Amino acid sequence: MIKALFIILIVIVIIAVCIAAVSAAAKIRFRKEAKELAAGLLNGASTNGVGKIREEDLSALPRPVRTWLENAHIVGKERIITVRLKQKGRMRIKPGGAWMPALAEQYFRADEPGFIWLATVKMNSFLHLSGLDRYLDGRGKMKISLLSLFPVVNSAGYEIDVSTLLRYLAEMPWFPTAALNPYISWEAIDASSARAAMSYKGIEASEIFFFNEQGDPVRFAAKRYRETGGKYVLSDWGGVNTAFKEFNGVRIPCRSEIVWKKETEDFDWYKLEITDVDYNLPVVYFFCPDKLIIVF
Repeated sequence: MIKALFIILIVIVIIAVCIAAVSAAAKIRFRKEAKELAAGLLNGASTNGVGKIREEDLSALPRPVRTWLENAHIVGKERIITVRLKQKGRMRIKPGGAWMPALAEQYFRADEPGFIWLATVKMNSFLHLSGLDRYLDGRGKMKISLLSLFPVVNSAGYEIDVSTLLRYLAEMPWFPTAALNPYISWEAIDASSARAAMSYKGIEASEIFFFNEQGDPVRFAAKRYRETGGKYVLSDWGGVNTAFKEFNGVRIPCRSEIVWKKETEDFDWYKLEITDVDYNLPVVYFFCPDKLIIVF
């Protein structure tokens, strides 16, 4: 009996080691795919002679948008063409669910809008999720894998194209000179809010930004597609920017909470903090640590 239990234990250990090894290899492949996509996104950008933002570049904007960009200190700064940044935070997959620590790195193009988002979410001591969201050439794709191996989400199509465009708009305050790019148009709503409409590669959507007295973009809201019951439904979506910080002389939101609005309650599912930002440095990060730190 003892011998049989010992054999079973050995088999379990071997299986666990094999799964860990396969998962580690899958994680390397997953990250390699993301890094190659990010490199392709950044490599096409030219950051030479991009020019600086002038006061008159802001003159045609609605007053709250102009105040925001002035407060962000973009006047006199180079136009931002590429962005790379790091995030840390917490994520959950259902209302009232357990918060899971997450680390992410993200890359943006502003001249030809696009992004790559690579994330690792630690479910527990043994399990993790790998996420790869992309918005390239006007088309979006979302991919999530358990242990970087087993597909959980692999979504593409019109609804994802619109959703990733809206995400790009929501995250645009991290590189605020993009607000001046021709694919975004602004419409004043009142003294403290404005609508940004974005049109690119045949996909159009709009988002409302709300500003405080200092001009900071403290909230954003839009109708975004959410998958429920096997189909996509337009739902209220948005977020709150709870803190701001200067990176490279540019003031941006550094802490945000992303929320789905539901009939019974709001579902805040991702809380993030920006920890590092580089502008016009079109190089992927060599290494992103896997140590997960909860800061909220």
